[in-house]
Amino acid sequence: MPVETVERVRTRTADIAETLRTAIMNARLKPGERLRFEELREQFDAGMSPLREALTRLAGDGLVTFEENKGYRVASVSREDLIDLVEVRASIEAMAIARAIKNGTDAWEGRILATLHELGKRSKLTKDGDIDFHWEEVHERFHLSLVADCQSPRLLHFRNMLANQATRYRRLSVHYLSVPRDDLGEHRALAEAVIARRIDDADYLIRKHYIQTVETLLAKAPELFAGAEDEGAQVATA
Repeated sequence: MPVETVERVRTRTADIAETLRTAIMNARLKPGERLRFEELREQFDAGMSPLREALTRLAGDGLVTFEENKGYRVASVSREDLIDLVEVRASIEAMAIARAIKNGTDAWEGRILATLHELGKRSKLTKDGDIDFHWEEVHERFHLSLVADCQSPRLLHFRNMLANQATRYRRLSVHYLSVPRDDLGEHRALAEAVIARRIDDADYLIRKHYIQTVETLLAKAPELFAGAEDEGAQVATA
């Protein structure tokens, strides 16, 4: 295959994977939803090769699953996974914040305040009700600033891994809010506790901050945890 053709296939694969990733993360493709090749070919006007490669990439990221003779579907979510993830994430984050408070410098405090100020200038949701990309980028930098001086690369590694896994649940939760969440107020209270070096308050606030997502999804979105859809439908098979 000519080099130019290979590059076009790679670019097309990357575009398809990113489009599907965004749809999954923003819940436009629901957990457990089947991914049918015929529908995807029509949607992307693409051949089997880039579609299969894109789905394989997403499967590697844990966003898509594949079963022999059944095909691909959006990875399911579960109550058990959500609760376990948030409990472990909150504990790791609280530990990292406590270490950062003990080691933090004036420059560290300044970075927290700067990212909090930037966060306050952005809107969380787009007009379509999805989390805004730019808000999310600043939001992640804010949370990273809280733990930046913890001086434990291993702790930060686990913290970042769990944060990435929680992204999908957070994006799902915004579609089920009955009243707007005071995100800025939560972040401001957390920043104040951290900068004031109040470890116990920071521990309580970070756990409360993360548990809000669990409470929203378990109370408002029971259908997300109801299981996969009917096995009889045609699916995308390799």
